Amino acid sequence: MIYEFKGFRPVIHESAFIHPNATVTGAVIIGKNVYIGPGAAIRGDWGKIIIEDGCNVQENCTIHMFPGITVTLKENAHIGHGAIIHGATIGRNCLVGMNAVIMDNCVIGAECIIGSLTLLRADTIIPERSVVVGNPGKIVKSVTDDMLEWKTAGTKFYQALPAEMSSKWKPCEPLRELPPDYPEMDSGYKTWNETKQGG
Repeated sequence: MIYEFKGFRPVIHESAFIHPNATVTGAVIIGKNVYIGPGAAIRGDWGKIIIEDGCNVQENCTIHMFPGITVTLKENAHIGHGAIIHGATIGRNCLVGMNAVIMDNCVIGAECIIGSLTLLRADTIIPERSVVVGNPGKIVKSVTDDMLEWKTAGTKFYQALPAEMSSKWKPCEPLRELPPDYPEMDSGYKTWNETKQGG
């Protein structure tokens, strides 16, 4: 659902896909080929939210801020299921893992990987190409070229998804039994562990 608030109406590029079970409110600017998953709450009521081209905000994420703050997800940022971004800036081509919490005035440099369940306290500055894990989050190593290549490839799946959802997604009634010709899925995607093992 898309909502105007106090005269601020979301600005959403026509190539973006906002799931109807997501909620986008107020001063929110969403760029090209952005995917917003079901259950996401993107609330630009007290400040502005800018989601640049090629980003994805997956299921049940929350993006909000204290009054007067602008939240920015820079180009190709990848926000995993259930993550919370509160008043922060996420750098270009970053990965924020599932259920991570990024607090107020954090600035995450370009091409970082923030691990699942990581908590970054307010005012934390993370240099580009850092791997951050833990509670509180700590830099544990640098993002290698292989890691960045894997992250970028995963984000490309989400960048293709808005067009696929627009052309191939529709409500339906469920099947009541599994037909013998039910198709298999093979995306060609490999997890990071499979990538490391050459699997």
